[in-house]
Parts: sequence; C-alpha cells; structure tokens
Amino acid sequence: MQFDKHYLPNGLEIVAECNPEAYSSAVGFFVRTGARDETDAESGVSHFLEHMMFKGTPTRSAEDVNREFDEIGAHYNACTNEESTIYYANVLPEYLDRAVGLLADIMRPSLREADFETEKQVILEEIHMYDDQPPFGADERCRAAYFGSHPLGRSVLGTVESITHLRVEVMRDYFARRYAPANIVLVGAGRVAFDHLVRLAEAHCGGWESRPVTRAMAPVEPRVPFVVIHKEIATQQYALLMSPAPFDDARQRYAAKLLATVLGDDSGSRLYWELVDPGLAEHAGMHHAEYADAGAMITFLCCAPEDAADNLLRVTELHRRAGQDAVTEAELQQAKNKVCSRVVLAGERPRGRLFAVGIDWVCRGEYRSVEDDLQAVGDVTLDDLDDLLRRYPLSPAATVTIGPLEELD
Repeated sequence: MQFDKHYLPNGLEIVAECNPEAYSSAVGFFVRTGARDETDAESGVSHFLEHMMFKGTPTRSAEDVNREFDEIGAHYNACTNEESTIYYANVLPEYLDRAVGLLADIMRPSLREADFETEKQVILEEIHMYDDQPPFGADERCRAAYFGSHPLGRSVLGTVESITHLRVEVMRDYFARRYAPANIVLVGAGRVAFDHLVRLAEAHCGGWESRPVTRAMAPVEPRVPFVVIHKEIATQQYALLMSPAPFDDARQRYAAKLLATVLGDDSGSRLYWELVDPGLAEHAGMHHAEYADAGAMITFLCCAPEDAADNLLRVTELHRRAGQDAVTEAELQQAKNKVCSRVVLAGERPRGRLFAVGIDWVCRGEYRSVEDDLQAVGDVTLDDLDDLLRRYPLSPAATVTIGPLEELD
C-alpha cells in the first residue's frame, strides 16, 4: 500500500491510501465542519445541510442523485458530528470515476428554499425521535453538561427552536463559509490510482472558488455536574459519565483506548463482570473519545430504575479503584488482542480504511497505516496506563442520568 497527497491550486487537498490488491474502491469528501463551528442561532445547521446536499444540484435532481448512485451499485451515505461532515461512496473500481463525479456534484448543491422547508420537517421529526427513544439523547445531554458553553457541548441535531427558526439564507451563508476547498479533503482508499484521482479532482473540483476558513478554538474547561432528567415514558434508567482524557499525545491516546477496553469493553471487562454478568445492568461500557482540542472517557450504563443508585456507586468505585488496583499484564494483553483485532478487521475493507485515513488526516494531519496502529497498541505498557490514570483520573465525572426516576441520591 502507498499513501500520497496533493493540493489543488484552490486549496482542496487530495489524500489516498492506494492498495492495488483491493477488490473495491472507497472515496469521500471530508469537510472540517460540524456542530462546534455553529453559532447558537445556527445550531443544527451542519447536520441539516448534510441532508440538503442530496436534494439536488444545478445539474441533477434529488431523484437523479439517488438513481445514479444506485445504478453503479454504490454503498453511499453521509454523517455529521461535532467536528466534521463526511460524504462517501464505496464502489467497484470500474465505477470510481462516476462516484467521484457524483460526490463532487452534490458538494455544490442547489439549496432550494422549497427543499429546505420540506427537509426542515424531517429534521424536526428526527429530533423528536431521538428524544422519544432510548437513551433519550443522553449522550448529547452529557456532552452539554460536561463542556458547558464550549462549542463541543452543542447538539449535532440542534434544537426544535433553532431548527424551527433557521432560514435558508443562514444555511447558504454557512455553506459559503465552511465548504470552501481549503476546508475539504478528498480521501481515497482501496484500489485507487492516485494520479487518476487527482485528475478527477481537477476536473470536478478545480473550479470551486477559493476562500479562507478558520475555526475558533476556545479552551475547554470541563464541568462535573450531576444531572437527573425525568423521562416518564422510559422503563430503564440510563446514565452517562464523562471525565477528561488525552487527545494530542499519541502514546496516551492509545493507552486511553486500551484502558477503556480493560474497564468497559462489552465483554470480559471489569464493568462487564461487575454489572452485566451478575445481571445488575443490561449494559455497561466505556470508550475513549477525542476531539481537536479535548478528549473524554465516557462510561455508559443502562439498568432497572431501582438498581440505578447502587450501580452508579459501583461505577464510581470502579473508577476510583482503577487508579489503585493496577491493571494486570493479562488484562492489558487481552485488551491489546481485542483492539488489534478490530483494527485489522476494519482495515480489511477499503471503506474502513477510508474513515481511518480520512479522520486521522482531517483531525491531526497525519497518516497512520494499519501497521502503525498495531505497533502503537503493542508499545503501550502498564506504566503508560498508570501514568494515564495519574494525569487523567476517572473521578470526578460529569454525570447525566435519564429515566423514570425523578431524583437519585
């Protein structure tokens, strides 16, 4: 496999991990924009805009876009998070040219007002849906509690109020500011000839107007409130806990992922044996999240309401003990085996490598091969985990619990 990169004169960057032995090709436009780049009045516009990108262009209707993707048998979609919006397609190599052309075309949408008003109702229904089904938006509510007024605490979906009052002119202005070529990376993975990908980018994207783009990077000041939200329709009690974690130091990032696996993997972890195996909780887990300027360890719990208080105490005690009951060599090796297996399995498909390569490049400006990740995981030691827990204790943590309970000690 070979990694290459290239810039177009207008600022668009092209990167690709080329594998001539692959059986498929994956390509995507990664845009450095998400919920953190919005104002309060624009809250939810990044995700709303993601929907609108498929509603037609000056050369294609919405039906044309979907029909043409289907004609080439593409697995295509888009997603939005706090820091990026991604549009991608996975195709057979002979259809790569058409996939790039289609994706490039929808990157310059019509943004018609009639489509905007119709899709607004879809977004509002989506907000209501996530509020009405488990875990009732617990993740976004916990981020809001943890980050406070920092942009990372903003909801990706937005609110009913912000979406209701959003105007198409505001979306058009946001698109013009954030979807400039210098803020977009075209990423390829799998059976991709890099020089050919560059020529496709020049043909389809070379005429995009260049303009500067910046991102405000306000300092993160984590908060640790305890919030109980009454949800009458819920039958289970859900809880999320967030505490600081590394985001910039590569060795500590991998140590954090391994620690989360030791403590909160969905099988064979300390949380699993403490809560799930004995039947005290339906689910309990932990994972490491990282952003451009912050990291977080996130613990999730779902259980019967009458067990919630005791289970939260058990989680807090497990967090506390993590810094005292040292991780054993056997636990670390088991976590390494799990993480390495996931890296390799995800890397066997070009679509998996597309996201790994694209996110690493967009977020940190670095390329990491599968071998690089495996080496980094293998290099983590017990001392690294001890150092991690000294620098980033798991307690205290911001805690949000949602369910039928009106209060919880």
